[in-house]
Amino acid sequence: MLFSARTTDLPLVIDLLMVDGFSLMSLAATMEPLRAANRVSGRALYDWRLLSPDGRAVLSSSGVSFPVSGPLDPKLTRDALVVVAAFEAQRRSAGLAARLRSIARARVPLGGIESGSWILAKAGLLDGYRATAHWEEVDEFATAFPAIDVVADRFVIDRDRFTAGGATPALDMMLHLIRVQHGMTIALNVASIFIYDQEHLPADRQPIVQVGRLGFVEPRLTAAIRLMEGTIEDPLAIARIAAKIGLSARSMQTLFVRYLGATPRDYYLDLRLDAARRLLQQTRRSTMEIAVACGFASASAFSRAFRRRYRRSPRELRREGIATGAL
Repeated sequence: MLFSARTTDLPLVIDLLMVDGFSLMSLAATMEPLRAANRVSGRALYDWRLLSPDGRAVLSSSGVSFPVSGPLDPKLTRDALVVVAAFEAQRRSAGLAARLRSIARARVPLGGIESGSWILAKAGLLDGYRATAHWEEVDEFATAFPAIDVVADRFVIDRDRFTAGGATPALDMMLHLIRVQHGMTIALNVASIFIYDQEHLPADRQPIVQVGRLGFVEPRLTAAIRLMEGTIEDPLAIARIAAKIGLSARSMQTLFVRYLGATPRDYYLDLRLDAARRLLQQTRRSTMEIAVACGFASASAFSRAFRRRYRRSPRELRREGIATGAL
């Protein structure tokens, strides 16, 4: 099994199935640790193949065409299969379900990176498992697949299924798997090649806002942002957020303006409107449902705030998405 220490000198064969629109960063975060593990160990611990649904070159989200070794063939022998996908994965994954189920019947461990989780879920291959998806999609993912125990963790390994929310969680997950299979020393040496300090645990939540070193410079500001992220549907009063982090409302406003160039109220509103924009682009929920999910008392109040922020109405933004095939 993929997640156990190896008892053979043969390399693990990992197939990476790329779907049009995949992220180059997610692919690199999944594949490059395998190469680096071979390098630091001085032997072939892993082998990998790049595949596409039909054997043709795959187009990345940045427009780079990527050659592959061939199509996804259930008859090939492999130790694991990882689906790497991002934009519009649901629409672009037609015809994969039967082949993926055939591979699963051979007891091959299956992984999903970013929207790769959606492709596995649509094939029924995550039912009864814990799994995650990219933070922009995780709520919709949970609604779409009630048979899956969906969590917002960075990555999840549950028996013979493994999922990661995006590029850096995929890197964390691959380092974890290398550590389990080949020991801490090799995993640390792989991380060192990428000058990467692995600071996150698997169960760490995927944050909406990446605060970087701000968390060290001003942890109270980071705490306020995390409170805002967690209360988009039911917004807290600014004074209450300030009290929860041990500041006055005035002091918190000073921190936000100094580091972020916005008042807490404006920053909080932007978070909620950004969440609404993603729901409009990625789901078919009604405007009223999205308004409520993002903490607005009415569809009209939501529409007014949305137009001020994006200079077009929610309905206009959704029409644009339909026209470009995003929905």
